[in-house]
Amino acid sequence: MRNLSVIENVARRAALRTLLGGALGAAAASSEALVSGPAVELCVSDTLAGYGFPPPHPFGVDRQAVFLQAAQQAGLLARCRQRAGREASREELLRFHTPAHVERVMHAEQQALTALDAGDTPVFHDLHMYAATVVGSALASMARVLSGEVACSLQPIGGLHHAARDHAAGFCVYNDLGVVIETLRRRHGIERVGYVDIDAHHGDGVFYGFESDPGVIIADLHQDGRTLFPGSGRADETGTGPAAGTKLNIELPPRAGDREFMQAWPVVEAHLEKHAPQFFILQCGADGLAGDPLAQLEYSPAVHAHTARRMCALAERYGGGRLMALGGGGYKHANLALAWCEVLRAFLIS
Repeated sequence: MRNLSVIENVARRAALRTLLGGALGAAAASSEALVSGPAVELCVSDTLAGYGFPPPHPFGVDRQAVFLQAAQQAGLLARCRQRAGREASREELLRFHTPAHVERVMHAEQQALTALDAGDTPVFHDLHMYAATVVGSALASMARVLSGEVACSLQPIGGLHHAARDHAAGFCVYNDLGVVIETLRRRHGIERVGYVDIDAHHGDGVFYGFESDPGVIIADLHQDGRTLFPGSGRADETGTGPAAGTKLNIELPPRAGDREFMQAWPVVEAHLEKHAPQFFILQCGADGLAGDPLAQLEYSPAVHAHTARRMCALAERYGGGRLMALGGGGYKHANLALAWCEVLRAFLIS
């Protein structure tokens, strides 16, 4: 993978603005008239869309636009309150990440690094700005959900669950989920945060980042780590020390589909009900849908519809309705558009 030059980056951002302008502009014109009071927030912008890597990397800069086009065609965008988000500060990033990691990302271009890991996460122009915007946008939505200004939120470009406290991994530079959880726990006094991850890949950055924290209730359904990156998430990993029993890993074999997911889901609900989280986060990666090039599960969009509906019900019962969803993975365009539209639709009707 090569870095993008400044000229290429300017062209790339201009193309993104053109691509996004139609969907965002048309929906924004009508959304204010249709939405009043607490609403479903959709966090999207050309800067968020710009978090992606140069071709032929599977995590490209077109994923948000594909979803927005599908959501607009389905009549969903005009029913949301759209926000563009913001860039996270260094202090905010340090709530989860080590200073050494943040400094490495901030100076990656000057140091002529080509990748932040073994090659999965290439360096491109303005990498820190784009990655920090994913985090800052999630924090901004979190604040509005927490205050009751919005009922729940969806940020398609987010859910970067592989980034660890001290390093990037698996397309994930900063872990927006980790920063949000730390902020909820340490800055807002939320005693129990419920985190559900249905991405095909185990959310190792979140899981091990909070493995010993009893206030972070995790349920992660993923393809068996013996068959898929990052190779973690065994069923016998349930938290350490005071957090023993607060973490749940459900491993599904390759080719598992809706039937296997639905059979496992009641275990997730029982786990969450046992610990009664006060705020809920859903990582709704779409790479579990059949045909994704980076995983071998065979879900239909019904999995995302069911998960989102049940998460709304759980959040209403235990967390005052407070729920955030972040997009995560998904590398077949038709799949991510369908999956995330189902999440958005479930939020709007709940």
